[in-house]
Amino acid sequence: MGMTLTQKILAYHAGLETVAAGQLINAKLNLVLGNDITTPVAVNEFKKAGFTNLFDKDRVAIVLDHFVPNKDIKAAQQSKTCREFACAHSVSHFYDVGKMGIEHALLPEQGVVTAGDCIIGADSHTCTYGALGAFSTGVGSTDMAAGMATGMAWFKVPSAIRFELTGQLPKNCSGKDVILSIIGQIGVDGALYKSMEFVGDGVQTLSMDDRLCICNMAIEAGAKNGIFPVDDVTLAYLEGRSERKPLIFQADPDAEYEKTIQIDLSKIVPTVACPHLPENTHPASELHHIKIDQVVIGSCTNGRMEDMQAAYHILKGNKIADGVRCIIIPGTMQILRDCVERGYYTAFLDAGAVVSTPTCGPCLGGYMGILAEGERCIATTNRNFVGRMGHVNSEVYLASPHTAAASALTGYITEFQEVQE
Repeated sequence: MGMTLTQKILAYHAGLETVAAGQLINAKLNLVLGNDITTPVAVNEFKKAGFTNLFDKDRVAIVLDHFVPNKDIKAAQQSKTCREFACAHSVSHFYDVGKMGIEHALLPEQGVVTAGDCIIGADSHTCTYGALGAFSTGVGSTDMAAGMATGMAWFKVPSAIRFELTGQLPKNCSGKDVILSIIGQIGVDGALYKSMEFVGDGVQTLSMDDRLCICNMAIEAGAKNGIFPVDDVTLAYLEGRSERKPLIFQADPDAEYEKTIQIDLSKIVPTVACPHLPENTHPASELHHIKIDQVVIGSCTNGRMEDMQAAYHILKGNKIADGVRCIIIPGTMQILRDCVERGYYTAFLDAGAVVSTPTCGPCLGGYMGILAEGERCIATTNRNFVGRMGHVNSEVYLASPHTAAASALTGYITEFQEVQE
């Protein structure tokens, strides 16, 4: 029996000719990632285990993005631990204030991750890099510590679900609507410890930003990873950007999948995940009665340039509804710069929004937009669990940048088309 795309990559990094679902392997890593929340724990475990050296200072990345610039003393202490460790070990890919971005937007942009890589990160949304044709998955801080020291990690080879994409998305939809629709269909445990592999003619119609968004939320279906095949879109993105030569793998024609799910992209509609799970999805057109207090456009899911562009085209020349707070968070310093140079920043301010430095901020209830009791937020983030963005009696609705920006103008959940009529 042949191997899936994920299995091909894992076999290569484990030095094996073949691997099978359920097999335990020890694989070589191309990158080990941590942030300002998870790295301090990993540093403590690194020292406790008696490790003194990194396996490769160029293959460890530490990105201060959750509470940076620091929101309080605890955050400052955590960042100080990261800074001291990065300095002591000459970590090449250390991103602090002025250089940092949201990790899963920053590393692809900087070419730190590439096709064929095997990557672990002490952050659950490390699965984002599957958009580049890499195997990437989230781990705990203890695994991060071991990975930093040894350059190796144990994995149980996942089985896979094949998502065959056909057609092309309507203009008012994006990758966020695709992945929300899929999670609504299969549930938050529908791909538990499986690989979500996206194939089909519809793949070529999706931009890299769409693919990064889709893979980012694979974890919200319980998946071990999400992954796209490498095509011309991937290679164009990696050209002149990737630090290493991409390695291109393909699934075998006789690869075994648990099942195949057909997704017609042309039938995707603006979709919203209602509280309190990403699987609780409904068409935005059915939710016009829901009044909102806050809009957040950003995060590792939707803080990229196409997301900023979508927000700009909807907000420019218009005004945020009275009583609505609209917070826009570009994913990296380069994206922030591009927003300034293209005039997006001014348009956002003229509309009545605020623009933040890159940060995870409100997504995990950190800062830059915490919700009070009874408040509702429509956000382009990835999770809407109870208390995720603040008070346990607040509500988070997940949506695309198109839907979030349109809702900011009306004060109610609104699909993009409605504002344009």
